[in-house]
Amino acid sequence: MKFQETDFTEELRGQIKNTECTLKDYIDSVLSEYKSVFASKSLEFDAGFDKEGNDPFIPGYRSTISIGIAEKNEELIGLHTIRIWECERFFWGMPVSKKIPGSKVIGELLDESFEEIKEELNEYINEFFADGIGSP
Repeated sequence: MKFQETDFTEELRGQIKNTECTLKDYIDSVLSEYKSVFASKSLEFDAGFDKEGNDPFIPGYRSTISIGIAEKNEELIGLHTIRIWECERFFWGMPVSKKIPGSKVIGELLDESFEEIKEELNEYINEFFADGIGSP
């Protein structure tokens, strides 16, 4: 869901922070639940929350959750990232890094509900097991 700079309110800031906190807690629980399952199959499983920037309403701020799967001491074989919030400055539809007269600041918040995110992550993990590793 896209938000113009005029839509940036404390209520939206609270919604962003709450969504980030909820998904961070969930991704931490996914990590502890599946890490040993993947380790038993000689795979490395990592999941985490990432945030760039301090203020969600300043261009350059972005927050995501990710799941990564790799063979032991090898390259990454699976990565799934979900963007929670991203704030960028645009000029004529193109992202720009500098404040140019006429440019607009736009933020985009995740459209899916917490339950939809849980289902998406579980489907990704289960698909990965269905592709040749076995079942968790």
